Amino acid sequence: MVEMLIEASAIDVSFAGRQVLKHGEARVGSGEIVTLIGPNGAGKTTLARVMLGLLKADKGEVRRRADLRIGYMPQRLNIDPALPINVNRFLSLGLSRADIGHGLRHGVLKETGVDHVVESPIQKISGGEMQRVLLARALLRKPDLLVLDEPVQGVDIGGQAELYALIRKIRDNRGCGVLMVSHDLHMVMAATDHVICLNQHVCCAGHPETVSRHPEFVALFGASVAAELSIYHHDHDHQHDVHGNVITAHEHVHEHDSEHDHG
Repeated sequence: MVEMLIEASAIDVSFAGRQVLKHGEARVGSGEIVTLIGPNGAGKTTLARVMLGLLKADKGEVRRRADLRIGYMPQRLNIDPALPINVNRFLSLGLSRADIGHGLRHGVLKETGVDHVVESPIQKISGGEMQRVLLARALLRKPDLLVLDEPVQGVDIGGQAELYALIRKIRDNRGCGVLMVSHDLHMVMAATDHVICLNQHVCCAGHPETVSRHPEFVALFGASVAAELSIYHHDHDHQHDVHGNVITAHEHVHEHDSEHDHG
Protein backbone atom coordinates (compact mmCIF):
# COMPACT_ATOMS: atom_id res chain seq x y z
CA MET A 1 0.00 0.00 0.00
CA VAL A 2 1.30 3.46 -0.92
CA GLU A 3 2.18 5.59 2.09
CA MET A 4 0.30 8.89 2.18
CA LEU A 5 2.64 11.89 2.35
CA ILE A 6 0.19 14.77 2.13
CA GLU A 7 -3.53 15.16 1.61
CA ALA A 8 -5.76 18.21 1.22
CA SER A 9 -9.54 17.98 1.41
CA ALA A 10 -12.47 20.40 1.03
CA ILE A 11 -10.18 23.41 0.50
CA ASP A 12 -11.96 26.75 -0.02
CA VAL A 13 -9.98 29.92 -0.79
CA SER A 14 -11.21 33.42 -1.62
CA PHE A 15 -9.29 36.59 -2.46
CA ALA A 16 -10.98 39.98 -1.97
CA GLY A 17 -14.37 38.32 -1.79
CA ARG A 18 -13.87 36.28 -4.99
CA GLN A 19 -13.73 32.52 -4.57
CA VAL A 20 -10.78 31.03 -6.45
CA LEU A 21 -11.03 27.48 -5.13
CA LYS A 22 -14.02 25.49 -3.85
CA HIS A 23 -13.72 22.02 -2.33
CA GLY A 24 -10.21 21.58 -3.71
CA GLU A 25 -8.54 18.30 -2.90
CA ALA A 26 -5.36 16.40 -3.70
CA ARG A 27 -3.42 13.48 -2.29
CA VAL A 28 0.19 12.45 -2.91
CA GLY A 29 1.65 9.14 -1.82
CA SER A 30 5.25 7.99 -1.63
CA GLY A 31 6.67 7.37 -5.11
CA GLU A 32 3.69 8.96 -6.90
CA ILE A 33 3.73 11.80 -9.42
CA VAL A 34 0.52 13.80 -9.12
CA THR A 35 -0.12 16.76 -11.41
CA LEU A 36 -2.58 19.65 -11.04
CA ILE A 37 -3.69 20.86 -14.46
CA GLY A 38 -6.15 23.47 -15.64
CA PRO A 39 -6.39 26.87 -17.35
CA ASN A 40 -4.89 30.06 -15.96
CA GLY A 41 -6.72 31.12 -12.80
CA ALA A 42 -7.98 27.59 -12.14
CA GLY A 43 -6.57 27.53 -8.59
CA LYS A 44 -3.66 25.15 -9.22
CA THR A 45 -0.94 27.20 -7.52
CA THR A 46 -3.39 28.25 -4.81
CA LEU A 47 -4.05 24.62 -3.87
CA ALA A 48 -0.34 23.79 -3.94
CA ARG A 49 0.48 26.77 -1.71
CA VAL A 50 -2.21 25.75 0.78
CA MET A 51 -0.74 22.24 0.90
CA LEU A 52 2.71 23.73 1.49
CA GLY A 53 1.42 25.86 4.35
CA LEU A 54 2.30 29.08 2.49
CA LEU A 55 -1.35 30.13 2.23
CA LYS A 56 -4.17 29.75 4.74
CA ALA A 57 -7.40 28.30 3.40
CA ASP A 58 -10.78 29.69 4.42
CA LYS A 59 -12.03 26.13 4.93
CA GLY A 60 -10.69 22.63 4.63
CA GLU A 61 -7.93 20.49 6.04
CA VAL A 62 -4.37 19.54 5.10
CA ARG A 63 -2.81 16.43 6.62
CA ARG A 64 0.90 15.72 6.34
CA ARG A 65 2.94 12.73 7.35
CA ALA A 66 4.87 13.39 10.55
CA ASP A 67 8.37 14.82 9.89
CA LEU A 68 7.60 15.22 6.18
CA ARG A 69 10.49 16.94 4.35
CA ILE A 70 9.36 19.07 1.40
CA GLY A 71 11.46 20.48 -1.43
CA TYR A 72 9.75 23.35 -3.26
CA MET A 73 10.53 24.64 -6.74
CA PRO A 74 8.70 27.96 -7.26
CA GLN A 75 7.09 29.04 -10.52
CA ARG A 76 9.51 31.91 -10.97
CA LEU A 77 12.34 33.59 -9.14
CA ASN A 78 13.37 37.18 -9.77
CA ILE A 79 17.04 37.85 -9.08
CA ASP A 80 18.50 41.35 -9.18
CA PRO A 81 20.72 41.44 -12.30
CA ALA A 82 23.23 43.57 -10.36
CA LEU A 83 23.57 41.00 -7.57
CA PRO A 84 27.00 39.32 -7.82
CA ILE A 85 26.10 35.71 -7.10
CA ASN A 86 27.07 32.44 -8.73
CA VAL A 87 25.13 29.17 -8.81
CA ASN A 88 27.08 27.64 -5.93
CA ARG A 89 26.33 30.60 -3.66
CA PHE A 90 22.70 30.74 -4.82
CA LEU A 91 22.16 27.17 -3.65
CA SER A 92 23.34 28.16 -0.16
CA LEU A 93 20.90 31.05 0.33
CA GLY A 94 18.60 30.48 3.28
CA LEU A 95 20.30 27.23 4.26
CA SER A 96 22.96 26.70 6.90
CA ARG A 97 26.40 25.37 5.99
CA ALA A 98 25.84 22.64 8.57
CA ASP A 99 22.93 21.40 6.47
CA ILE A 100 24.55 21.59 3.03
CA GLY A 101 28.25 21.20 2.36
CA HIS A 102 29.93 21.75 -1.00
CA GLY A 103 29.74 18.03 -1.76
CA LEU A 104 25.95 17.99 -1.43
CA ARG A 105 25.55 21.10 -3.59
CA HIS A 106 27.76 19.63 -6.31
CA GLY A 107 25.92 16.31 -5.99
CA VAL A 108 22.46 17.72 -6.65
CA LEU A 109 23.77 19.81 -9.55
CA LYS A 110 25.25 16.65 -11.05
CA GLU A 111 21.99 14.79 -10.46
CA THR A 112 20.09 17.47 -12.37
CA GLY A 113 22.70 17.69 -15.14
CA VAL A 114 24.06 21.19 -14.51
CA ASP A 115 27.20 20.67 -12.43
CA HIS A 116 29.10 22.48 -15.20
CA VAL A 117 27.49 25.82 -14.19
CA VAL A 118 28.44 25.65 -10.50
CA GLU A 119 30.70 28.72 -10.70
CA SER A 120 28.63 30.60 -13.34
CA PRO A 121 26.83 33.85 -12.47
CA ILE A 122 23.18 32.93 -11.89
CA GLN A 123 22.06 35.63 -14.34
CA LYS A 124 24.17 34.17 -17.18
CA ILE A 125 22.79 30.63 -17.33
CA SER A 126 20.08 29.59 -19.79
CA GLY A 127 16.39 29.11 -19.00
CA GLY A 128 16.74 25.34 -19.07
CA GLU A 129 19.78 25.45 -16.80
CA MET A 130 17.96 27.77 -14.39
CA GLN A 131 15.03 25.38 -14.03
CA ARG A 132 17.44 22.53 -13.28
CA VAL A 133 19.29 24.68 -10.73
CA LEU A 134 15.95 25.43 -9.03
CA LEU A 135 15.19 21.72 -9.04
CA ALA A 136 18.64 21.03 -7.55
CA ARG A 137 17.95 23.55 -4.79
CA ALA A 138 14.70 21.75 -3.93
CA LEU A 139 16.64 18.48 -3.72
CA LEU A 140 19.09 19.92 -1.17
CA ARG A 141 16.47 19.36 1.51
CA LYS A 142 16.52 15.60 0.81
CA PRO A 143 12.76 15.76 0.37
CA ASP A 144 10.17 13.07 0.84
CA LEU A 145 7.92 15.26 -1.32
CA LEU A 146 8.89 17.50 -4.23
CA VAL A 147 6.47 20.32 -5.09
CA LEU A 148 7.16 21.74 -8.54
CA ASP A 149 5.22 24.77 -9.75
CA GLU A 150 5.40 24.96 -13.58
CA PRO A 151 8.83 23.23 -13.66
CA VAL A 152 9.31 23.58 -17.44
CA GLN A 153 8.45 27.28 -17.62
CA GLY A 154 10.74 29.08 -20.07
CA VAL A 155 12.13 25.83 -21.47
CA ASP A 156 11.77 24.91 -25.15
CA ILE A 157 9.91 21.81 -26.31
CA GLY A 158 12.95 19.51 -26.47
CA GLY A 159 14.19 20.65 -23.08
CA GLN A 160 10.72 20.13 -21.59
CA ALA A 161 10.73 16.44 -22.55
CA GLU A 162 14.15 15.95 -20.97
CA LEU A 163 13.16 17.81 -17.79
CA TYR A 164 10.04 15.70 -17.33
CA ALA A 165 12.16 12.59 -17.89
CA LEU A 166 14.59 13.86 -15.24
CA ILE A 167 11.75 14.36 -12.75
CA ARG A 168 10.61 10.78 -13.30
CA LYS A 169 14.19 9.55 -12.87
CA ILE A 170 14.54 11.47 -9.58
CA ARG A 171 11.28 9.94 -8.38
CA ASP A 172 12.49 6.46 -9.34
CA ASN A 173 15.92 6.87 -7.72
CA ARG A 174 14.80 8.64 -4.54
CA GLY A 175 11.35 7.11 -4.07
CA CYS A 176 9.92 10.52 -3.23
CA GLY A 177 6.44 11.77 -4.03
CA VAL A 178 6.04 14.58 -6.57
CA LEU A 179 3.29 17.19 -6.78
CA MET A 180 3.47 19.19 -10.01
CA VAL A 181 1.52 22.22 -11.17
CA SER A 182 1.28 22.61 -14.95
CA HIS A 183 -0.83 24.20 -17.65
CA ASP A 184 0.92 22.05 -20.26
CA LEU A 185 -1.23 19.12 -21.31
CA HIS A 186 0.65 16.98 -23.81
CA MET A 187 3.93 16.09 -22.15
CA VAL A 188 2.74 16.28 -18.58
CA MET A 189 0.04 13.71 -19.29
CA ALA A 190 2.78 11.28 -20.30
CA ALA A 191 4.92 12.19 -17.29
CA THR A 192 2.47 11.71 -14.42
CA ASP A 193 0.73 8.88 -12.59
CA HIS A 194 -2.36 10.78 -11.46
CA VAL A 195 -3.97 13.96 -12.82
CA ILE A 196 -6.26 16.39 -11.01
CA CYS A 197 -8.04 18.78 -13.38
CA LEU A 198 -9.03 22.05 -11.71
CA ASN A 199 -11.19 24.97 -12.73
CA GLN A 200 -11.87 26.58 -9.34
CA HIS A 201 -13.05 23.10 -8.33
CA VAL A 202 -12.00 19.54 -9.12
CA CYS A 203 -13.48 18.82 -12.54
CA CYS A 204 -12.12 15.28 -12.71
CA ALA A 205 -9.21 13.22 -11.41
CA GLY A 206 -7.54 9.91 -12.13
CA HIS A 207 -5.15 8.23 -14.56
CA PRO A 208 -4.15 10.60 -17.40
CA GLU A 209 -5.85 8.50 -20.09
CA THR A 210 -9.08 8.36 -18.10
CA VAL A 211 -9.05 12.10 -17.38
CA SER A 212 -8.44 12.99 -21.04
CA ARG A 213 -11.73 11.25 -21.91
CA HIS A 214 -13.78 12.74 -19.08
CA PRO A 215 -16.72 14.96 -20.26
CA GLU A 216 -15.67 17.87 -18.00
CA PHE A 217 -12.10 17.73 -19.35
CA VAL A 218 -13.42 17.69 -22.92
CA ALA A 219 -15.74 20.63 -22.13
CA LEU A 220 -12.87 22.60 -20.59
CA PHE A 221 -10.15 22.01 -23.19
CA GLY A 222 -12.11 21.01 -26.29
CA ALA A 223 -12.74 17.75 -28.11
CA SER A 224 -9.75 18.18 -30.44
CA VAL A 225 -7.29 18.51 -27.54
CA ALA A 226 -8.85 15.54 -25.76
CA ALA A 227 -8.59 13.47 -28.93
CA GLU A 228 -4.93 14.39 -29.33
CA LEU A 229 -4.16 13.44 -25.75
CA SER A 230 -5.94 10.10 -26.01
CA ILE A 231 -3.41 8.97 -28.62
CA TYR A 232 -0.43 11.04 -27.46
CA HIS A 233 2.87 9.31 -26.85
CA HIS A 234 6.19 11.13 -26.61
CA ASP A 235 8.34 8.60 -28.45
CA HIS A 236 11.90 9.81 -28.07
CA ASP A 237 14.29 8.59 -30.76
CA HIS A 238 16.87 11.18 -29.78
CA GLN A 239 18.22 13.06 -26.78
CA HIS A 240 18.53 16.75 -25.89
CA ASP A 241 21.08 18.69 -23.91
CA VAL A 242 19.97 21.09 -21.15
CA HIS A 243 19.41 23.80 -23.75
CA GLY A 244 17.04 21.57 -25.73
CA ASN A 245 19.50 21.00 -28.58
CA VAL A 246 19.41 17.56 -30.20
CA ILE A 247 22.41 15.36 -29.38
CA THR A 248 23.68 13.43 -32.37
CA ALA A 249 23.41 9.65 -32.50
CA HIS A 250 27.20 9.36 -32.07
CA GLU A 251 27.15 11.55 -28.98
CA HIS A 252 24.21 9.61 -27.55
CA VAL A 253 25.94 6.26 -28.11
CA HIS A 254 29.09 7.64 -26.49
CA GLU A 255 27.13 8.81 -23.45
CA HIS A 256 25.34 5.45 -23.24
CA ASP A 257 28.63 3.56 -23.40
CA SER A 258 30.13 5.85 -20.78
CA GLU A 259 27.28 5.08 -18.40
CA HIS A 260 27.93 1.36 -18.76
CA ASP A 261 31.69 1.84 -18.41
CA HIS A 262 31.11 3.46 -15.05
CA GLY A 263 28.85 0.79 -13.83
